[in-house]
Amino acid sequence: MKHITTLFILIIFALLSCSNTPASQNNNSKAMTDPQHPNNPYYSRTDTAVLNVSNAEWKKVLPDSIYEVARNKDTERPFTGKYWDFEGLGTYYCAVCGNALFRSDSKFGSSCGWPSFFEALRKNSVIYKSDTSYGMSRTEVLCGRCGSHLGHLFDDGPPPTGKRFCMNSIVLDFEPDKHTK
Repeated sequence: MKHITTLFILIIFALLSCSNTPASQNNNSKAMTDPQHPNNPYYSRTDTAVLNVSNAEWKKVLPDSIYEVARNKDTERPFTGKYWDFEGLGTYYCAVCGNALFRSDSKFGSSCGWPSFFEALRKNSVIYKSDTSYGMSRTEVLCGRCGSHLGHLFDDGPPPTGKRFCMNSIVLDFEPDKHTK
């Protein structure tokens, strides 16, 4: 009986010690080994759970250039981002958390200097917020998973939506389609 009690206590202790890891890190163990995001435990291309991470924590895990756009709503200069005129086939992800945002078949050349898309990948990929900064009335586009600033939405895009998601390249990651033979 004494051995069973000791075993039971050891099992409970093991279970309790495992629960000290935050849930967001448990779901993102892949991110810890992702060579492109080695310091960001919240990055996952498969987890779609909404993150509630403080700006102080993001500041610790993100490069300064990404942090400034994603969390401080900065904007990269036009015609300077790596994806503004990029034509690869694949999927665009949030560079902050890995959330799938856009497919390349919704990207179009808008000549505005930033990558533009006419629709998001799925309904919850992005969320919208009114932005009246700089004396303008615009719609801000945020990542639906981490709430990071991606860019703005305008009503001057091509069919079928008539929308232009004007995004900052620096907050996007791109993964090319895998070609099968």
